[in-house]
Amino acid sequence: MFQTVELPFWALILILAFAAVTFASHFLFPSVRWFFRRRMERAVAKLNTHLARPIEPFRIMRRQDQVTRLIYDPKVMEAVRDYAQKMGVPPNVAFERARSYAREIVPGFSTATYFGFAIKLAQRLSQGLYNVRLGGGEAKALEQIDRKAAVVFVMNHRSNMDYVLITWLASNHSALSYAVGEWARVWPLKALIRAMGAYFIRRRYSNPLYRAILARYVQMSIQQGTTQAIFPEGGLSLNGSVGKAQKGLLHYIVRGFDIHDSADVVFVPVALNYDRVLEDRVLISAGMQGIRRFPVRVKVVLGSILRVLWQKARGRFKPFGYAAVCYGDPLSLRDFLTQTPDPSTRSLSQTLMLRIRAAVPVLPVPLVAAALVRNGGDCSKATLAQSCQAFIDKLSHQDAWMHLPDGQVAQALDAGLSVLSRRGVIRLEGENVSLNPADAQILSYYAASVLQRLDAPGGIAPHGSMQLDVPERPKRRKS
Repeated sequence: MFQTVELPFWALILILAFAAVTFASHFLFPSVRWFFRRRMERAVAKLNTHLARPIEPFRIMRRQDQVTRLIYDPKVMEAVRDYAQKMGVPPNVAFERARSYAREIVPGFSTATYFGFAIKLAQRLSQGLYNVRLGGGEAKALEQIDRKAAVVFVMNHRSNMDYVLITWLASNHSALSYAVGEWARVWPLKALIRAMGAYFIRRRYSNPLYRAILARYVQMSIQQGTTQAIFPEGGLSLNGSVGKAQKGLLHYIVRGFDIHDSADVVFVPVALNYDRVLEDRVLISAGMQGIRRFPVRVKVVLGSILRVLWQKARGRFKPFGYAAVCYGDPLSLRDFLTQTPDPSTRSLSQTLMLRIRAAVPVLPVPLVAAALVRNGGDCSKATLAQSCQAFIDKLSHQDAWMHLPDGQVAQALDAGLSVLSRRGVIRLEGENVSLNPADAQILSYYAASVLQRLDAPGGIAPHGSMQLDVPERPKRRKS
């Protein structure tokens, strides 16, 4: 028993390696995980004291636990059985496919990534590229929402900067969980987006089993009080106006809501607008071709980033104008279902899109672009000023939220013309303005957000949107 045993050196190394792995897996790793888990829980508890809507325990569960909880949900198991019968495959094969779908959908939220990295990056990008404005009675609208209710931000989709802007501006309220399309499932963006709590959606090639799992995940998130952020249009606006809603996610939310037992769900309309949409030429080209999927050329993106960085390094960079976010009047799902004559998902989506259109902010470039379009593209500054003033008077009666520099039409006109002139969309020759014919579509694109409201039959009813000029949001206080 105590005799010396000779072993080859490689066998000794192998035994020691197995022993080290066993020790680490049974003693070291659990202790390290427990240590970091405790630190994370304390950090989340401290962070929750500064948030209007605390982070829910559902968000900080281990990702594998969330996947297991989702695939063993009774409704998901029923969908697995139905799929196996319909497709003629063994139940275990259908179950493994359901597991792969669940792993694909469920995010891995990281508070350190979201609040320690993403928020700071979003703030730097937003303030570095735009003069940011927030309006529409945001604090009052959100503070009045029941703490027990789940909040769903329902937004128009103008640019991929929407994610960045809303993530920063809503960081004092809660951590948002985005529904993200297939475009973001590329390395290294995929891992970052998962860590921020976003979940991916297949808009193509989906099947009943996938849709059942996605629907159940959305319903479970809502029932746990997770703050959601969705773009009902289903994609970026190709013409600059607020389009129709795709009812998929809204249908899942309504279908999983119980008027009597469920906590309320409150939809908060959010409208975004820009003096400069970074992808405008790509979107306009896609709209003219009638396509929804458009390639992103890496060289063009990198070239634009390097050009901005070079201009900033030389102190010659000028912001792209204003970016504005306006919150509309919240809508309670319980009130909608009990007080609306036709409480269907279709009528809900129409109501929400109407409120989003009513809250779209009016900025200098869209205002000037609308005036140029109405005047045929070539006119004098005096004529443009008269048209802008007429638009403002009409929009004021609709309680539209507008940002005019110093509250003056003349300053708004100069700001809008300056941005358009720098891009070569128009030419300024003394007191005359002429349009570059090749960029007529760009002018129409920016004018759409203003003309859509002006041309609406009877105007768009103001659902809580206010005419304000709110200064740029101050930085968050450090605790």
